[in-house]
Amino acid sequence: MLGVAVGTMALIIVLSVFNGLEDVLRSVYNTYDPELKVTPTTGKSFSLSMEALDEIRKIEGITGVSKVIEDNALARYNQEQVVVRLKGVEKSFLNTQKLDTFLMRGELQLQENDKNYAILGAGVAYALGVRLNDGLDEIELIYPKNIRPGALPNPNAIRRVNVSPSAIISVDVKIDESLLMTSYEAAAKVLDYTNRMTSLEIYVANNQNLNNVKHQLQERLGNEFVFLDSDEQHGELLRAVKIEKLFVYIALTFITLIASFNIFFSLSMLAIEKKKDIAILLALGATARTIRHIFLKQGFLIAGFGAGLGLVLGLVFCHLQDRFGLVGMGMPNAVVQAYPVKVIALDVVGVTLSVFLIAVLTSFRPAALAAQVEARNELH
Repeated sequence: MLGVAVGTMALIIVLSVFNGLEDVLRSVYNTYDPELKVTPTTGKSFSLSMEALDEIRKIEGITGVSKVIEDNALARYNQEQVVVRLKGVEKSFLNTQKLDTFLMRGELQLQENDKNYAILGAGVAYALGVRLNDGLDEIELIYPKNIRPGALPNPNAIRRVNVSPSAIISVDVKIDESLLMTSYEAAAKVLDYTNRMTSLEIYVANNQNLNNVKHQLQERLGNEFVFLDSDEQHGELLRAVKIEKLFVYIALTFITLIASFNIFFSLSMLAIEKKKDIAILLALGATARTIRHIFLKQGFLIAGFGAGLGLVLGLVFCHLQDRFGLVGMGMPNAVVQAYPVKVIALDVVGVTLSVFLIAVLTSFRPAALAAQVEARNELH
């Protein structure tokens, strides 16, 4: 019973932790990402007329639209340089207040008059050694022009744009170590994206149905574009979490199966010890089916009590972890300080069914052996 209980408890806790991690990822990215992101089905960039953009802004539920340019570029600050993920956005992006939660230092601004500013991920700011608001040093963004193969190096073969650091944000490690956000105009200049964009970010009111907005966007823009919600924008990461959860579930189920071999050996020894008792029952009129059911029920009782105890212990631990954070992440810069947990009813049902299936498999053979006892031979 204890072996089954420990395996069941481990399954409940680990699956709940994976559910909690998935929720944390969603909460972080849902806060930072646009509700919908429009990208072209083919090619790297695209253009939309002002009329088309105005039509999109008129769709019910859409609170903002921002043209976006994204690409890798080199950022240089004093003597330091690092390759960054350059993201140029319009001022409407700041109006959504999506970065307010992640602001560490500085002031969120992208452009003032003719001066362009940069919002840096914490990792990029650390790598460059950026000092905010000193008014002296600027970040130089560098991107190569289209160079013919075999052409000699030429200082004019690269584009340079200067931006002033204005703020440092921290979203997550991946974003912090690569993000440099600036105005759409500055990014377009350094990347030479005149009247073009790599994506279009759509900001939707909380009470609106995303599927309805998607449908209306598709009617206006056609099938040449892909419309991604927050989960789809990070589909690979969320799929990786789900796959890892599946393999951990399979591994722990096998461990529980191995622990449940105790049921097999216990029932097998019981069948050997109780041969005479079985023979007496058979002599009194019991059938082989009755004997088999007795041993199957014994296995179910062991598995049932063990699974029940494991479920209770697992759910109690998850509740305590959720409320008090008993087990920490061990990383000071983590989004959450303790392992997040979330119990899903489907996981509880799946674990319970798995344990009872294991009980059937481990109890069937001893029950069949017990049913093969012959009353005459044993009583003689």
